[in-house]
Amino acid sequence: MKIAVCVKRVPDSEARIKIGADKTSIDESGVKFVLNTYDEYAVEEALKLKEAAGSGEVVIVSVGSEAAKETIRTALAMGADRGVLLEADAVGLDPLPVARALAAELKDGGYDLILFGKLASDDYSHAVGVMVAELLELPCASAATKLEIADGKGIAEREIEGGVEVVEFALPAVVTADKGLNEPRYPALRGIMMAKKKPLEVKDAALDAGGVEIVLLTLPAERKKGRIVGEGADAVPALVDALRNEAKVL
Repeated sequence: MKIAVCVKRVPDSEARIKIGADKTSIDESGVKFVLNTYDEYAVEEALKLKEAAGSGEVVIVSVGSEAAKETIRTALAMGADRGVLLEADAVGLDPLPVARALAAELKDGGYDLILFGKLASDDYSHAVGVMVAELLELPCASAATKLEIADGKGIAEREIEGGVEVVEFALPAVVTADKGLNEPRYPALRGIMMAKKKPLEVKDAALDAGGVEIVLLTLPAERKKGRIVGEGADAVPALVDALRNEAKVL
């Protein structure tokens, strides 16, 4: 089984983000970047499927700057076989140009399955995976929390409001991974050392500007400090007054 996993380099969720001088991007100095969490589920699932099959290949594909090599190496250290970086100096907010670049790379790759994380933790667009499926005219199961592959078919479970949806599809197909699909493994020291020697091909990716533009980035307003309006029954009138006249929720 030949599986492609598309991954993204994102800021660590614990990083302290500062807005850059241009007010339309973040200041990356001192910010740690990592493999997107949802993409970790996708990588782990690909490795499990390969191990269950007893043979196959897991290829990691990413669109980004040269710095994304480190992100690909993380997935290679987990156990993937090789990587492909579609190098672009700037990746905009619009997911469509990224999806087009990925689709062009994956189209003639002979993949049985293409995996994505459900979304990226930096933009939450939840769009690239399903766009690639549409561009390649492949069936797509998004936000999968369980996946079974056998006899040229796949069965995925998706959590929906009030229940679980079961989707059956033929291969090749695109699946996006949700939290709960598996527990990603940590790269072992041997895997980290081997990852340095695994092939990583770099190709130029000419991304168009897309139709989405970041006009301005601002940090959320700081929350006002809370205050105690009183104690016991005597606090009720003051609390009601604050809710009505200050918070304006009554």
